[in-house]
Amino acid sequence: MEQTLVLCGVVLLVLTGSNAQSDVCGTAPLNNRIVGGDSASAGTWPWQASLHGSSGHFCGGSLINDEWVLTAAHCFTSSSTFGFTVFLGRDTQQFTVFNFNEESRTLSRVIRHPNYNSRTSDNDIALLRLSSPVTFTDYIRPVCLAAEGSTFAAGASCWVTGWGTIGTGVPLPFPQSLQEVQVPVVSNSQCNAAYGSITSNMLCAGLDEGGKDSCQGDSGGPLVNQNGSRWILAGVVSFGRGCAEAGFPGVYARVSEYQTWINSQISSNQPGFVSVDATSGTAGVVSLTFPLLLSLFPVLFSLFVLS
Repeated sequence: MEQTLVLCGVVLLVLTGSNAQSDVCGTAPLNNRIVGGDSASAGTWPWQASLHGSSGHFCGGSLINDEWVLTAAHCFTSSSTFGFTVFLGRDTQQFTVFNFNEESRTLSRVIRHPNYNSRTSDNDIALLRLSSPVTFTDYIRPVCLAAEGSTFAAGASCWVTGWGTIGTGVPLPFPQSLQEVQVPVVSNSQCNAAYGSITSNMLCAGLDEGGKDSCQGDSGGPLVNQNGSRWILAGVVSFGRGCAEAGFPGVYARVSEYQTWINSQISSNQPGFVSVDATSGTAGVVSLTFPLLLSLFPVLFSLFVLS
């Protein structure tokens, strides 16, 4: 009888990418999140980026390797890098002197998706190259990216994070701590019934009754799904009708549609991509591909021999 190694759960996860990124991406040593809260503890979401211009924070983003951040195309009106700063490892937007674990970088490149449509918000995704690489710590780590062909079924649990407003026109109160909220995926057909303009490049998430959503200032930030011990970037905050309105879920750029484009822009040290088939659960059957599998060979061999 054929022997198989099953780790547990309901999600198929296949990890690819460079060894350096695959080993670390999506790991958050300080995250023990099970149920939702409001303010996130420092280090809970170590890939979260805060984009700053002349007026302070204006958008979020996600660290995807040691020198690239993924965000929304609508956060930038051009490819100019002048006047922008990216903060990583940041906790609050006030008392920045107490953000002991943060690093900041200016930008050396802004690459908006060439097919971004500002009218329909299709292809609302952009890459930012940092002025110099960052060092990974417990507070600064890249997220894994959903690979081409990944699926996130309606009801699959995700988390969205950011420093945006907490309601339409309602600013985040002092000290402006990073916020987190848990939301389920909504099918594209249901989402399109609300908006009438949802494409295959988009992913929707939110509660039917509203009340939990991303909002202004969260744009470009991460929508992540937990698979075993790893976190996978499923979407990039794009748009919505108001904030947390009933019947109108948040809309995100579907990351799995952009693997080829992302890899074409990042010539070396490419991000770790993960193939995911996410149901309403969060545990996963995990399949690790070379080169990470090679490092686990002694463990796998002993499991097969002793079984």
